[in-house]
Amino acid sequence: MAGSRPDGGRGPVSGGGIGHPRTGRRRGRAVSDVPPDALRRVRVAVEAPQHSGLTGPLDYLGPQDLTPGTLVHVTLGRRDVMGLVWDDLPEGQDVPGEDRLPESELRPVGEALDALPPLSDRWRRLLDFAANYYQRSVGELALAVLPPQLRELDAKQLQARLKKLDKADAAAGKAAADAASPILPERPALSAQQQAALDAIDALAATEAPQPALLWGLTGSGKTEIYLRAAEAALARGQQVLVLVPEINLTPQLEARFAERFVGHSIVSLHSALTPAQRLRHWLAAHLGRAQLVLGTRLAVFASLPRLGLIVVDEEHDPSYKQQDGARYSARDLAVYRGHLERVPVVLGSATPSLESWQHALGGRYRRIDLTERIGGGALPRVRLFDMNRLERKKGVTTALSVPLLDALRKRLDRGEQSLVFLNRRGYAPVLHCDQCNWKSDCPHCSAHQVFHREDRTLRCHHCGVSTRVPRACPSCGNPDIAPLGRGTERLEEQLAAALPGARVARIDADTTRLKGSLESQLAAVHDGDVDILVGTQMVAKGHDFRRITLVAAVNPDGALFSSDFRAPERLFSLLMQAGGRAGRDAAQAAASEMWIQTWYPEHALYQSLQKHDYEAFAASQLAERMSAGLPPFAHLALVRAEGRSVEAARDFLTAAQEAAQALPLSLGLLLYPPVPMSIARVADVERFQMLIEAGSRAQLQRFLRAWLPDLHVLKRRQKGLTRWAVDVDPLAI
Repeated sequence: MAGSRPDGGRGPVSGGGIGHPRTGRRRGRAVSDVPPDALRRVRVAVEAPQHSGLTGPLDYLGPQDLTPGTLVHVTLGRRDVMGLVWDDLPEGQDVPGEDRLPESELRPVGEALDALPPLSDRWRRLLDFAANYYQRSVGELALAVLPPQLRELDAKQLQARLKKLDKADAAAGKAAADAASPILPERPALSAQQQAALDAIDALAATEAPQPALLWGLTGSGKTEIYLRAAEAALARGQQVLVLVPEINLTPQLEARFAERFVGHSIVSLHSALTPAQRLRHWLAAHLGRAQLVLGTRLAVFASLPRLGLIVVDEEHDPSYKQQDGARYSARDLAVYRGHLERVPVVLGSATPSLESWQHALGGRYRRIDLTERIGGGALPRVRLFDMNRLERKKGVTTALSVPLLDALRKRLDRGEQSLVFLNRRGYAPVLHCDQCNWKSDCPHCSAHQVFHREDRTLRCHHCGVSTRVPRACPSCGNPDIAPLGRGTERLEEQLAAALPGARVARIDADTTRLKGSLESQLAAVHDGDVDILVGTQMVAKGHDFRRITLVAAVNPDGALFSSDFRAPERLFSLLMQAGGRAGRDAAQAAASEMWIQTWYPEHALYQSLQKHDYEAFAASQLAERMSAGLPPFAHLALVRAEGRSVEAARDFLTAAQEAAQALPLSLGLLLYPPVPMSIARVADVERFQMLIEAGSRAQLQRFLRAWLPDLHVLKRRQKGLTRWAVDVDPLAI
């Protein structure tokens, strides 16, 4: 299908159907340079506005030899935009001639950027799949995942960038040739389990259609070394390697490990913290096959790699792999699909796999590879559940730092060891409170509190970003004794410094790492032994190899036990396992390492499994609960979210959408839940509602969504107060 009509109809559209035709105006090869008998109808994917309802490529008139995957400039409406030549419709799937504009009325393709090799057939198939599965326009997704600077260049500017890249590569090659021959650093010896794991991955790589591998390894069991060795084997075969990490702050650390191992090899990174020029340069290096290793966050799953031979997804369970706006794709799931398309092995690594991946391994869809021993024979930290009910309940007794925990921290200080105190809440306190009139520091624009930050004496909303000065007295009753309620990392840092004089206490969270390079310098201080107690959020709970930490304490983890989100226990278990894994990574100190969990519910099944480091028991209990409740991975979900200037606008849109869905035959067998406010119902003065759809099979859900979405486009145009709506397939936050 050439695309959906802007009026909500199902017929195709063409590039001539919007605005007035204009010829290409840019310099380079354009239709005006081509004889009329050498022209043909070509399909071009463009980034059309969402409200247009366009989903597929549009028809234009272009040269006969215009290769699919070539970037071109075209006119859309009154704008000149970048487009991507897409594949022709398969034989027999063409639409009736009367539904398509004749070639004489098609707009001409403008300039072609044919100095750049076309994006491959496999890359376009990945984008086709992602757009169809996540219910987005293929042009929107394809153009969004390309470097922004690439979309702004004309042919002459692109030629200049490529020449600059050639010179830089030549200079780097000469420098490498003039230097001594690159020698790999001495590689650590593999344990028997590591060798078996590597052999299993090598065996998968040798098959025609490799099965995805779930590398289930304890924290500190040497998963990164497996990644390095598997990458080494792929490079030896002349292939490229793609390594995905969940968060930007983990990328430099892993990049350093790869750079140290692969001296003389070309390594680039792809993530949102790069400058536009860096992102374009790194993308071009990957696309031209010059970069041998590409490391990046979720966006890197779409990197163009002509010789891809291995995909690694580190911490595959991490929710950061799911995009939360625009095209809400899962980079982990797309990595698996890309491995299927490219016929290359995909290694999914985690100490606490997602329940979806674990179930795939149990069912035989994924090959499970186990690493059950820590490197050097070190033990996992002993988990101690401190029952907070034992505390004396009276005013002035802190529930964050119990006396036994402070004693344990002092022992580490006396021995010159480091400790990590984990609290997944930044700021000084979640809210300011008046005990006279019950006033709280609510955000005026959101259904949330403004968080008290003591360092700069501000109240900040972590949802809309609004910031105000702390009032001198209660704005409601004038009481001067307003006080912080609850605790964040800033307050915890202050309390630790007061309780343990002389201790070097440092804090790492989103507030202390805003400036460029600040995270790296703070982590270096920890690694160099300049910090005794590190206070942090989940930023420090995963991925970091702190060799001196022997005690990890989680001071307030209970909130997730009773969340309305069915995934909350899975996330809590994973986060605590990851945090505990920061202790005892040096085998010599492992036996004395501990993890303290201060909880009001020490008998809870989650904590009991955690105390035994028994992920298998936890996963089994959670999967049993999910199966009985008909929840993923035993059911398939989609959310429709609506945002409006009023509650009525958002709710009425979803109510009408539900009625339209119930009128479709494909809705039979689906569960369509009524619209409800989101957990944070208002953000930045925008009201937010959502509606959940549940299906027994993925195919059933996809067929329904494809039939339903045109109705939603029509409803959007009728609902004036609606600001935007979106479909989220396989949502993580409900």
